[in-house]
Amino acid sequence: MLRLLKALPLTLALAALSLFASSCGTSTTQVRFVNAIPDTLDYGGGNGALDLQFNGTTEFSNIPFLNASGSTYKSVPAGSDTIKGFEAGSTTNQVFSQTLSLNSGKQYTVVATGSAANGGSNVVLLSPVDNNTAPALGNVNFRFINASPSGPNGSRAAADIYILPVACVLGSTGCTPAISALAYQNSASATLPFNSQGTGWLLIVTVAGNTTAEGQIINASIGNFGSTSVGAICTLVLTDEQNVQIMNTTPMVLQDLNASGCTVN
Repeated sequence: MLRLLKALPLTLALAALSLFASSCGTSTTQVRFVNAIPDTLDYGGGNGALDLQFNGTTEFSNIPFLNASGSTYKSVPAGSDTIKGFEAGSTTNQVFSQTLSLNSGKQYTVVATGSAANGGSNVVLLSPVDNNTAPALGNVNFRFINASPSGPNGSRAAADIYILPVACVLGSTGCTPAISALAYQNSASATLPFNSQGTGWLLIVTVAGNTTAEGQIINASIGNFGSTSVGAICTLVLTDEQNVQIMNTTPMVLQDLNASGCTVN
């Protein structure tokens, strides 16, 4: 390589050397982490919080169930990563070990769900790619991740998700899901106009295809966010209740872009 560089003009030699050096480096990607394993209190010990290692390096520390939804992005090696979850503060009390393939230059929300029982063999790591490019001005994008293994009412069924600027009667003409039949381990998005009335949105989650009161598991309000002059993005993660095999009535919220008002009550 050095002999080749001597034969090149200085500018070309420096460029070639830079390319050679970068090719020897490790490509990276960015991840944030959500602990949605509902039974880590039983099997992780302590308060159920997790430390997360990527290829032997601790990247996230003391991430409790549901309460760390806003973990900031961190750079980790791209490619095939061995990801291990440990009881917070420990490097020996392992809760799970999984492998993910992460592409260089992307951003991911890594969600741990499933069950920590049986040595973590039932833990599932979801890794949907994040799109943090703003939608058109005056629009808001809702991205839902279904990390609830028990599903609505413990039915293990897929979920219909209604995001309504005003209330309507489920099953009536025009009152349709923004996202239909979102199955466990999947994610989907819906883009809606900013609610210029300032009242936010009504969020209803039901068993897919069931518009009766018995089929509803979530009936909540989403705070208004975005504006007519920006595009905004908010991610909501459907989870189980802690140590209860039923979907949580309050999804976890990630305020992705221009979404400080995106809250669920």
